[in-house]
Amino acid sequence: MPHTKYKFNPDSLSFDRVRLGMRALLFRSLALFMGSVIIGLVYWVVFALFFDSPKEKALKREVEQVTIQYDLIHREMTSIENVLDDLQKTDDNLYRTIFESEPISTTQRNGGIGGVNRYESLEGFSNSKLVIETATRLDKIRKKMYVQSKSFDELIGLAKNKEVMLKSIPAIIPISNKDLTRTASGYGWRIHPIYKISKFHFGMDFTAPAGTDVYATGNGTVIAVLSAQRGLGKHIIIDHGFGYTSIYGHLSDFKVRVGQKVQRGEVIGFVGNTGTSVANHLHYEIKLNGTNVDPVNYYFEDLSATDYERMIELAAKTGQSFD
Repeated sequence: MPHTKYKFNPDSLSFDRVRLGMRALLFRSLALFMGSVIIGLVYWVVFALFFDSPKEKALKREVEQVTIQYDLIHREMTSIENVLDDLQKTDDNLYRTIFESEPISTTQRNGGIGGVNRYESLEGFSNSKLVIETATRLDKIRKKMYVQSKSFDELIGLAKNKEVMLKSIPAIIPISNKDLTRTASGYGWRIHPIYKISKFHFGMDFTAPAGTDVYATGNGTVIAVLSAQRGLGKHIIIDHGFGYTSIYGHLSDFKVRVGQKVQRGEVIGFVGNTGTSVANHLHYEIKLNGTNVDPVNYYFEDLSATDYERMIELAAKTGQSFD
């Protein structure tokens, strides 16, 4: 039943019924509506602050699951990184040592993925930091895997060439040297036989009668057959590939020509006393990538462990070279 309002009339000393106009009714209705809206908003705010809607609850559960999955992914990536580190160490310290190849540099392995911001599209979200960190880490792992894959491709090629390389490395004594009695002078500082001063001797000297066979110490190609009045006199240079060359000096004669392919153990010339030399002997050198190395370290095809130790001792004791 609608609520009726009355107003006291002093003239008639009675209560007259109040009749509202359309404007008053409109304002009253508007006030009631606004009050209802305000109360509704208050209820909505309170509910939104303290209670989650079913959709919000579902989204929160989804975010929690995604976060858990990201954590698991990070753990898996840590495991993958550890495996990659082990592969890299084995690659550098074992495989490349066996194949005498330079290790891959740290800069190349850990090279950046630079350029523009690759993760701009992932920014601006509540979990952007986690997502970008995961994406960055994954890109680094992908880069390392690519580098390691290319490294293994290279190692496969080196393995295929290993047999050829082993046959090519100068790895025998260049003359017959039973009981090592022909070992005369080693690599290092020696007294020059003519000038009587200390001079670095870049090879090894082996004494032998004139005409003694001289052998190629590894497979290769003859790149020089030279004759000179001084220095090494008549000498041969063989390119073995893989950075190795060998030199045979003071020969009396040659048995090869430039461009000829030779095999390890093949006779290439004969001992003599040509050039700057004081007696019949063979001067023998090995170079690796253009730099002289001590030949005594390369007789692994000829000598037992005992003979090798004795060879080192004999080469070190001599105080004077023959050239």
